[in-house]
Amino acid sequence: MALPLLPTTVVGSYPVPEWMERLKTEYFRGKMSYGQLQEVHDMAVKAALRDQELAGIDIVSDGELRRDNDIDYTLARMPGIEIPEPVKDFYFDYYEARAAALPEVTGPSPLGLAADYAFTSAQTKAPVKFSFTGPFSLSCRVHDRGRFSQRDLVMAMARVLNAEARALAELGATLLQIDEPFLAGHTDQVALAVDAINAVTDGVDVTWALHVCYGNRYARPSWEGHYDFLFPDVLQADVDQLVLEFARKGDGDLTIIDKFGWPGAVGLGVVDVKSDEVETPSSSPTAFAGLCGTSGPTGSSSTRTAGCAT
Repeated sequence: MALPLLPTTVVGSYPVPEWMERLKTEYFRGKMSYGQLQEVHDMAVKAALRDQELAGIDIVSDGELRRDNDIDYTLARMPGIEIPEPVKDFYFDYYEARAAALPEVTGPSPLGLAADYAFTSAQTKAPVKFSFTGPFSLSCRVHDRGRFSQRDLVMAMARVLNAEARALAELGATLLQIDEPFLAGHTDQVALAVDAINAVTDGVDVTWALHVCYGNRYARPSWEGHYDFLFPDVLQADVDQLVLEFARKGDGDLTIIDKFGWPGAVGLGVVDVKSDEVETPSSSPTAFAGLCGTSGPTGSSSTRTAGCAT
């Protein structure tokens, strides 16, 4: 499918309907079967895809609606990681995880994300972006690393994610996004995160996006700051696009990108998901603008749709 010069997309995540929030919490409290949860997920993903298609979004996603939060859906599937207490009070609570062993690749799709992509791509004719949490952020939620160093754990997770990315590409995925929501809270660890990102993308010939934001826990930012912490280390990342948050913060960080000379595309988040105000085209004239850069026409945003930076 041919894309417009400035295509629109979502960052990946989508608002969780109240009914789904209640049902997912029931599952994590042990009151609903896994099979029933999968049916809920399937229905919600279909609805999110229809929403995006009706809104005219060019590159759609599954809304990340199978995730229980930004970490645990992937972390709980990671080989070598143990979840001592799988019950949660609310679906979006975090697990207390421990590393029983360094993660190892256990099969062609060790995390089962390829099946999630296959379901999504079968429901739409639009181009699909598929996102997953990056190895650095996953490691930040492992409170007990045992005898393993953080670097060893992060790089081991990266190798597992690389195997998963290969499985996704074999199924036809062409746009994959790595989400690193915790990086803004660990600004001294960018070099490690970039090493791990390059291990994830190694040998996987798709368009890669890297999404970094400031968190959105309870509709509030987890951290504050500017994107200068990413540079110059992020220049070594083997990705095609940076997908960043701008709606809440304004466009001041565009000067940082210009200063360091990011060579790829930039996805600009132009809808503020931390606000209850529903923006209109007149109040937010860039809300349905696209993305521009040097690496091609596909792109994404850090919130809902993408703007254009030159």
